[in-house]
Formats: sequence, structure tokens, C-alpha cells
Amino acid sequence: MKTIPTYVHGILDYVVGIVLLIAPNLFGFAHLGGAPVMVARVVGILVLLQALCTNYELGLFKLIPMRVHLFNDYVAAVFLAISPWLFKFHTEPKNVWVPHLVIGILILLATMMTQTEPRRITTTTRTAA
Repeated sequence: MKTIPTYVHGILDYVVGIVLLIAPNLFGFAHLGGAPVMVARVVGILVLLQALCTNYELGLFKLIPMRVHLFNDYVAAVFLAISPWLFKFHTEPKNVWVPHLVIGILILLATMMTQTEPRRITTTTRTAA
């Protein structure tokens, strides 16, 4: 069931992008460097760039169709969720790999629930009498 409007999805995009950028510091693994830090920050940057370029209410440049945006979100969500095993940092303490898994699953769920078309606000024009 597609219950999340694209406007709300846009807000989530910006919030998740920022959270991913600061996740290494927020969850205390920035000192490790390497894959745990790079995956979180690169995916965060990509989420923010895609949000800016999507053709929805909160997109600035409106270049990417919403359906393509959602497909990219599916790919990013799965990549983020499996990254601890893909890059072999799942043996690190939980504060390092669990944020990748949890945020990836949350992105996946939000994407599955997002409407595929932005709501368009119609405007009426007045004619001079």
C-alpha cells in the first residue's frame, strides 16, 4: 500500500542523507575510517544529490523521474543493508554495522510505501472582468 506521499518522502530523503553523513560521528565509528565510514557518507551524499535532482515537490532541479528515484532508493537500501557483509565489517562492534543495516531496511520500507507520482497542485487563473 503506497501511503507515503512524495512530499513526505522528500523530507525523509533530506533527513536520511544528513543522518548518513553524520552517522560515523553520531554512532562513534568515525575513527575507524575505511568502508564503514565511506559507505555511510557516500550513500548519504548520493541520497542528498538525488533528492535535489528529483522531479517532486522538494526537488530543486527536477531532472530524475520519481519512479527512477524510487528504483535508486531500492538499490541504495539493499546496498546499505548488506554493506557490513559485503565489505566485511560485520565483525566490528554493533555500533559500527547495525546503523547500516537498520537505515538500509528503513529506506527499503519507506520506498515500498511511497507513492510513485508527485501530487500536482493545480492553480486557477482569473480573468479580468
